[in-house]
Amino acid sequence: MGSYPMHLQQLLHIDKYLPDYIASYGIWFYAVLFLIVFAETGLVVTPFLPGDTLLFAAGIFSNEGKGLSLPLVLLVLTCAPIIGDTVNYHIGKILGPRIFSSETSRLLNKKHLAETHEFFEKYGSQAVMIARWVPIVRTFAPFVGGMSGMPFRTFIGWSALGAVIWVWVCTLAGFFFGRIPWVRDNFELAMLAMVLITVLPLVHKIMNSRKARKARLASMSIPTPDES
Repeated sequence: MGSYPMHLQQLLHIDKYLPDYIASYGIWFYAVLFLIVFAETGLVVTPFLPGDTLLFAAGIFSNEGKGLSLPLVLLVLTCAPIIGDTVNYHIGKILGPRIFSSETSRLLNKKHLAETHEFFEKYGSQAVMIARWVPIVRTFAPFVGGMSGMPFRTFIGWSALGAVIWVWVCTLAGFFFGRIPWVRDNFELAMLAMVLITVLPLVHKIMNSRKARKARLASMSIPTPDES
């Protein structure tokens, strides 16, 4: 393995340093990619790690002659979030009820655990799918899923499907659109656009939920014939 150091600041902006890391780490860089995506999805203390931007950048550098193999990148980056979610889910399942066991705490109490369980009972599969596309949220969703008692078979099925779609869409977007001169010359703007696109499903879901809630409230406020 090469000796090029990986500092936190460089890790947060790893897309700018990919050529150096690829040249320095060689085949081991696939392990670096795995660990970063695994940590971002599998550890609730590392939501700040790059996700969408790393996938997009890895796709760009999977182009012919740029140091990475697209099939290997897709394989490694697909496995990482699935395994990360599995670990995060079980951490939430084991530690969640213990953390939220206090009857007197204003934040850590059984009421909040029950509310979280109710949310996943109602929106379970959709919540797991949508969270995959939203930075930070995707880090906490598996923990909350395990904490709320969501069945693991249900969770891992939707989580795996979401991981495959997320990884392949973001990585292949970098692979194909990274060849466009404007994208290559305006990499940060391209990253911003990618993040905005990934947040759109959440925005759409929130808007639909609000409309449905307003409709329910409106129907509840209409007096019945007996009341009139």
